[in-house]
Amino acid sequence: MQNRPVIQLADIQKIYRTGEVDVHAVRGVTLDIFPGEFVAIMGSSGSGKSTLMNAIGCLDRPTSGLYRLDGIDVSALNRDELAKIRNDKIGFVFQGFNLLSRTTALENVEMPMLYNHRRVSAQEQHERSLKSLELVGLATRADHKPNQLSGGQQQRVAIARALVNQPALLLADEPTGNLDSQTSIEIMGVFQKLNDAGMSIVMVTHELDVARYTKRMIILKDGKIRTDEKVADRLNAENELKHLKQAQEAVKLA
Repeated sequence: MQNRPVIQLADIQKIYRTGEVDVHAVRGVTLDIFPGEFVAIMGSSGSGKSTLMNAIGCLDRPTSGLYRLDGIDVSALNRDELAKIRNDKIGFVFQGFNLLSRTTALENVEMPMLYNHRRVSAQEQHERSLKSLELVGLATRADHKPNQLSGGQQQRVAIARALVNQPALLLADEPTGNLDSQTSIEIMGVFQKLNDAGMSIVMVTHELDVARYTKRMIILKDGKIRTDEKVADRLNAENELKHLKQAQEAVKLA
């Protein structure tokens, strides 16, 4: 991994004004995420995880604090500059697939390049879109429309669309929320494959089983980071606790 964080947050605060009441959604979050990491952000409703994700995705501006995205200070950028950096640096995957129903998978994947400030030829759009579909194992469905695809296949198209502008960061907001358990496993396998190839991924999820596919788990509560740990360390601790309980039960039965 490179030394420079792809995400650098320093004392990020987000305060919403509701009538005469100030709501502190994020309270002084300081966080570094490095290239090649696969991070889950978790927390109950009202924990601040969605607000933090919106700030990381440049969809909302923090009230105060420093935010650098891939080395660029985005804290003071205007709306046009924020839109440009979103398109250049971030790929988004949402719970809803948000595909255009009357266009093919390939055409859906091409869509972000139409808004790219760097001119992309029609041939390059085609080649890059097909390559993105290949990365998610869906090149053979390039000419299919969304209603001809399963939910898992539609989410793969959405992931390919997020990758097509070659972003520095992939942000996924509850990407398995509309999928059954088996399909969720398949989609998490796609994310793992992308991460193994070097893609930096930050995922918001409320499902522990999904978070376990990541490499680092951050849990928010009341707008603050409560835990930040490697998933492997957590699983080792859980396994040790499980074995201890089994040993204790065995002693009781003896």
